[in-house]
Amino acid sequence: MKLEIVAPLGKVYEGEVKEITLPGADGEFGVLEGHAPLVSTLKAGTIDIKKDSGEELVAINWGYVEVTPEQVNIIVDEAVPLSASQGHDIADAVAKAKKLMADFAESNQALAYTEGKIESVARNF
Repeated sequence: MKLEIVAPLGKVYEGEVKEITLPGADGEFGVLEGHAPLVSTLKAGTIDIKKDSGEELVAINWGYVEVTPEQVNIIVDEAVPLSASQGHDIADAVAKAKKLMADFAESNQALAYTEGKIESVARNF
């Protein structure tokens, strides 16, 4: 299915994906191709993107998602992509993602959970 993530300064991500896990306002939820249509708000957290070639994360502060059976459109206020293709820039991206989470996390528990996911990405690169 196609995924598009857009922030005020432009596209953050665009491509074909197998699965997406989103930080919904009422808790995390997953989306696979053929998912029932829905619109939801997103809270501070990470968007987990699974592709044939691996997994990527995008840290966000808040936003909205529209899901159709073939496509997922996400509009966010701010986002920090975290991927293997960043190479040596991953440390900078991790620092930016942590700051984004600290500024907008609703609770210490949410912040700790999200920072743990971000740290896990950093260790894998």
